[in-house]
Amino acid sequence: MKYTYYGQSCFLLEGDDKKFLFDPFITGNPLADHIDIKSIQADYILVSHGHGDHVGDLVEIANRTNAKVIAMVEVATWIRNQGVKNVIDVNFGKAKFPFGILRTVWATHSSSNPDNSYGGNPAGFVLELEGKAIYFAGDTALTVEMKILADLYNLDYAILPIGGHYTMDVDDAIVATKYIDCDRIIGVHYNTFPPIQINPASATAKFKRENKMLFLPEIGETIEL
Repeated sequence: MKYTYYGQSCFLLEGDDKKFLFDPFITGNPLADHIDIKSIQADYILVSHGHGDHVGDLVEIANRTNAKVIAMVEVATWIRNQGVKNVIDVNFGKAKFPFGILRTVWATHSSSNPDNSYGGNPAGFVLELEGKAIYFAGDTALTVEMKILADLYNLDYAILPIGGHYTMDVDDAIVATKYIDCDRIIGVHYNTFPPIQINPASATAKFKRENKMLFLPEIGETIEL
């Protein structure tokens, strides 16, 4: 399985001959100005919530690739109103797709759409690909609801926000790893804006002291999971 980071909370998972793009926000991110979004392909686009730094390039990529877009009901309505055709709405719990089961899980954050319409509840996802279980937390503060994931899955990787201010910071993310019982973490939602700046070396060292692995790929970098 491959993971490609595009900055902020946008990344591509490739597995089981499918491409899953999450929270496409690239062109509005000055750190990602070297990424050509026209080169990004997707079979599915998963959206955690409606904030602009998670849906900024959604319409362009969805219409160009004809990807199926998966989002919570209220965000899915906004996406359809932008002229996107292949939209599938979900809510909390499990849903069946051709690629398998996707679980939509709780996130503690706010949610509105770019036009300030109601965005419903923010969410995270657990995706199972190639025998691995991957948890994307979306934008979230630390919350005890995460603990249920340790009962439901043996997570192989967790993709967690670590920038603080609007979401978990590094220290809270380390607590989250104990809630979800996962030692391999990929950090997202950091360094894009001044309030979410972190020191990557310090963050990596903190995780290492807790016997956890923190992966911080460069924007545009692909790693094997």
